[in-house]
Amino acid sequence: MAEIWQLSASEVADGIRRKAFSAVEAAQAALDRMEAVNPVLNAVVDCRPDEVLARARDCDARLARGEPLGVLGGVPVTVKVNVDQAGFATSNGVRLQQDVIAAHNSPVVDNLLRAGAVILGRTNTPAFSLRWFTDNLLYGATRNPRNPALTPGGSSGGAASAVAAGIGHLAHGTDIAGSIRYPAYACGVHGLRPSLGRVAAYNAALPERGLGGQVTAVSGPLARRIADVRLGLQALAAPDMRDPWYAPVPLDGPPWPRRAGLWLRPDGLRIAPEIEAVLREAADRLRDAGWRVDELDAAPPMREAAGLQLRMWLADGYEAMVAAAEREGDAGALTALKGQAEACRGLDLPAYQATLARRATLVREWQLFFERYPLLLTPVSAELPFADGLDMQGEAAYRRVWEAQLTQIGLPFMGLPGLAVAMGAAGDAPVGVQLLAARYREDILLDAGQAIEAAGPPVGVAQPGAR
Repeated sequence: MAEIWQLSASEVADGIRRKAFSAVEAAQAALDRMEAVNPVLNAVVDCRPDEVLARARDCDARLARGEPLGVLGGVPVTVKVNVDQAGFATSNGVRLQQDVIAAHNSPVVDNLLRAGAVILGRTNTPAFSLRWFTDNLLYGATRNPRNPALTPGGSSGGAASAVAAGIGHLAHGTDIAGSIRYPAYACGVHGLRPSLGRVAAYNAALPERGLGGQVTAVSGPLARRIADVRLGLQALAAPDMRDPWYAPVPLDGPPWPRRAGLWLRPDGLRIAPEIEAVLREAADRLRDAGWRVDELDAAPPMREAAGLQLRMWLADGYEAMVAAAEREGDAGALTALKGQAEACRGLDLPAYQATLARRATLVREWQLFFERYPLLLTPVSAELPFADGLDMQGEAAYRRVWEAQLTQIGLPFMGLPGLAVAMGAAGDAPVGVQLLAARYREDILLDAGQAIEAAGPPVGVAQPGAR
């Protein structure tokens, strides 16, 4: 029989509702698992066990009184250190913010709590959440629980490492250029980047974000089961009017034809043979589930979108970001920023207006594309998960990393959702595929993801040190 920490989020919520075990037992199991593996992984960097158990006791007391607990009633989850949680530092992995203590919860945290979740701890991120590798001067490096030689991904590397290793059953992450999808891919779990506006987000402890971050960054769930990703989205997508971009769109849209495109080499991206093999396998699984899948030579621009996304994300306040990274002294953040100096230089008001105008054109093109193909399969990355710290191994390595991440970087520019689906391993490296759909059609992604998941072995809990 599986131990509680090995169960899915859905199974834990159901077990607590049925009183097969208590919320306190689930929380203690999660804390024990954290104690066993987190010293090796450094995935959770802030945990207060007394508060965790107090929250679990409250869940049990509410259940005993006959009160509803919510869809995540008693489920241990983690949140990333770049969102406000009252009484905790919104550090974003930097020493400069280690004393920025939130007075109020972000909508993300409040919605998890309203859904009944027990917040287990806060997960690590690279400094300023700027890399696909998770290391910083405040908390140190996070390790990949499936292969410590590989990056756990970033910036939600702590989130993916934790949930892959059974530290919590669901993890919160953020994504502005792949920061949910890549860690999910690297750690062999599933991760959803929702549409812009699907999940309310706001940090009162920090200054208002610039427009680039406002229209490209989102929060979303990571988990070992697609059903748990769906459950996490249900909880996170509850209304919160503090976010002016929040859109109260139903989670389930109108029926769609089961027609998908397979785009193996987006805009000429050169992919590893293992990536092509797993994409074709995912397409075959969809066909077996009743989908029509057509191999495509082209789709709306992704490479152009990636370039424009860099301008929206990094050029909006670029000099201030570089100055902050220099004060922090974080080599990884400086490498990431200075490596994009050419793309971020000289963005005046007319160029910024032109970028926004082009965004409208690309959103239109993608929306029309999804009327023909409601689902698109693409690589998450052109390569298997990178060796940890590869981006710091010189200019050629840095450029190699950024080129491989084309589909991750391009997607946020249009505010589109994307789902990274774990597909097992290629040798000693996790591997998976990315599913794309129209805005607010996460339901299509999740249904297709479940069809792919059902045709293969389930994602197992990683056992650090057991390779």
